[in-house]
Amino acid sequence: MDWHAWHDTYDRADSPFVQRLATVQDRIRDVLDHAPAGPLTALSVCAGQGRDLIGALTGHPRGHDVRARLVELDERNAAAARRAAEAAGLPGVEVVVGDAASTDHYLDVAPADLVLFCGVLGNITDADVERTLDHATRLCRTGGTVVWTRNRRAPDLVPRVCGWLEERGFERLWVSEPRLVQAVGAHRFTGVPRQLPRGERMFTFVGYDALRRA
Repeated sequence: MDWHAWHDTYDRADSPFVQRLATVQDRIRDVLDHAPAGPLTALSVCAGQGRDLIGALTGHPRGHDVRARLVELDERNAAAARRAAEAAGLPGVEVVVGDAASTDHYLDVAPADLVLFCGVLGNITDADVERTLDHATRLCRTGGTVVWTRNRRAPDLVPRVCGWLEERGFERLWVSEPRLVQAVGAHRFTGVPRQLPRGERMFTFVGYDALRRA
């Protein structure tokens, strides 16, 4: 899969990813709208070109309050994210080229007010989905929000994603309607964040194309 070319799907009006992107941005803006005054931190895992977070921060009254770290393996996507952040005048957005599965990239930012798992959970095994969501209790601060996406192709894992989060102290804020193939959810962490370990991998990025073939 060419993950740089994949982002062209956001430019096609008939793509379900266009609606998913808009929905994720709405959830991010909702977090910003209700956040207390002061600085905020955000993490984006497998950030791609950062269209979700950068798009939501652009023009928002709280946009300059956010210190964000976007982690993306594809250098072309990371470069596009940097250009977008610069064009939007968002100096608080940092883009790191690296394996987003490595906890090392988040040690000095976590626990954060906002954690994005958008475009991740549909590209890893079910076991790694649960493992990644377990790490959300280390990445997200008390009262912080995880915004996530996952396709609803059979077998639909979205109910289990919600269950895994809620078992770990996350309160369901919003989940998109079941009729939408590309699901979006938002959960608020009510627990106490655990220590994020150094040098640990949260998941192995397989790719939805390879998962389907398997």
